Amino acid sequence: MSVEAKSNIDSSIGKVLKSYRKKHHLTQDKMAEKLDISEKYISRLENGNSGVKLETLVNYMNILGITPNVVFNELITNDTIKPQIDLSFKISELSEQKLNFLNLFVDYLKDL
Repeated sequence: MSVEAKSNIDSSIGKVLKSYRKKHHLTQDKMAEKLDISEKYISRLENGNSGVKLETLVNYMNILGITPNVVFNELITNDTIKPQIDLSFKISELSEQKLNFLNLFVDYLKDL
């Protein structure tokens, strides 16, 4: 992988992490505390200056409720799976009641 490609990946993931941290009204200091890592590392991740360790990424996702599709959306170029990702974004905006209904409906469709 080229340095440029890695930099683009780091930058894209960093933007998502920063955006969701801010949506949850968390400072970098509070996020670092929750993740048990340094505030400096949080800053480097969010600015795309450092790659994120897989364990740290998973912890971020769990703490902030980020789905993998959100994290990797800008990086996915396969047109075959783009519609699935788009659908997952729409689903994530549904109320719990509508989500439960959708689950039942999908189960019904699978059984046809």
